[in-house]
Amino acid sequence: MNMGWQHYLDINKDRFEQELMDFVRIPSVSARPEHMADVERAADWVTARLRAAGIENTAILPTTGHPAVYGDWLHAGADKPTILIYGHFDVQPAEPLDLWTSPPFEPEIRDGRIWGRGASDDKGGMLIPILSVEALLKKTGRLPVNVKFLLEGQEEIGSPDMPPVIAAERDRLACDMIFSADGLQWSADAAQIVMGLKGLVGVEITVEGPATDQHSGLHGGGINNPLMALSQLLSSMKDTQTGRITIDGFYNDVLDLTEEERAQIARVPFDEAEYLAETGAPAPFGEEGYSVRERLWARPTLEVNGLTGGYQGEGSKTVLPARASAKITCRLVTDQDPEHIAGLIRAHVEAHTPPGVTARVDRLAGDADPFLVPRGHNATRAAEEVLAETYGAAPFVTRVGGSIPIMTLFLRELGVHGVMFGFSIGDENLHAPDEFFRLENFRRGQAAYCRLLEKLGG
Repeated sequence: MNMGWQHYLDINKDRFEQELMDFVRIPSVSARPEHMADVERAADWVTARLRAAGIENTAILPTTGHPAVYGDWLHAGADKPTILIYGHFDVQPAEPLDLWTSPPFEPEIRDGRIWGRGASDDKGGMLIPILSVEALLKKTGRLPVNVKFLLEGQEEIGSPDMPPVIAAERDRLACDMIFSADGLQWSADAAQIVMGLKGLVGVEITVEGPATDQHSGLHGGGINNPLMALSQLLSSMKDTQTGRITIDGFYNDVLDLTEEERAQIARVPFDEAEYLAETGAPAPFGEEGYSVRERLWARPTLEVNGLTGGYQGEGSKTVLPARASAKITCRLVTDQDPEHIAGLIRAHVEAHTPPGVTARVDRLAGDADPFLVPRGHNATRAAEEVLAETYGAAPFVTRVGGSIPIMTLFLRELGVHGVMFGFSIGDENLHAPDEFFRLENFRRGQAAYCRLLEKLGG
């Protein structure tokens, strides 16, 4: 293994940190229309940085919204694997601004950390493999594998325009392995390999009764109350004692945990008291027969995210509302299908709607398929070995209760299971004021990507 790249990374440490600060200064907030030009400016910055690193064939891929950036280096030979590296350069809104110690787009380095919006999620993360590729090219003149980059500017709004882009660019993006630079390690000193992500489906249930709001003293007891009917309908969907979802067929396609998988989850540190202190909840609750961690990572859920209906102001108003609605999302696990689950919810509503009201079910945007890396996955094995070398201990094998649609999109369009290989930590205020990125992990990630590409190149 040629370690000349480590010397290159060391002597350019200060320059790389300054470049990250320049990157963070661009307020590339994809959720705000007034920042569209800033997201485009970030795309230009990324394109120029790829070229400076030695990446070829760079291009800004236009979409109907925010752009994506492509680049490649394909001279390792047909006998070497082709690696696609993914990341994103858009960031979350910074509000509330008064809760920041320093302005969100005027980054500062304090206490071994760079502070600023996007420093951790994902500008620091996606810059890491670019710097690693530069180090390898500068010290050896070539890369041990063929490398492609796909870096997008709309991840923080759910990547709405990426499905048609990836479908249209399927040939250009064809690869053997995918590594996402948008990802987390377990802690500042411990690594993880994420094997699974939950899918997502959302619906809104609307219950309607009288044509307009009615006086509850004049009509209460004479007609049904849509808000009460909605509450009864929602209550019919989950057992209040066991936490089990009671919609017919909901669990039919769930891929049950094996004993080995349950043992892997049990090996990951979990302190119930700390968890309750973190959430502020008085006690844990969930599906009977599973640990809290198993419920969070590997069992499906149904949650009410919002209720609307009736009088919401101070004091009392004796109203019988004309309508009420609830937003529901389900986190799904392998092999559940969002479309099928939405159909089961609709059938349940049709069968359990109380008399005297009508109900309809509308789909919400943001579907995601569940994602589970198969056992023995070659890219995952390589990542595990590199993380063990980098951290001095084997990584924890984990799952994530959230959804990352781009990973399932890659699987559907490119036929490749991606591996999350990012170096942020969950405590770095990723979507909150005072976001920061540990510079130690910024450097650690650069070395890890160099090791990874060398290992994959044999």
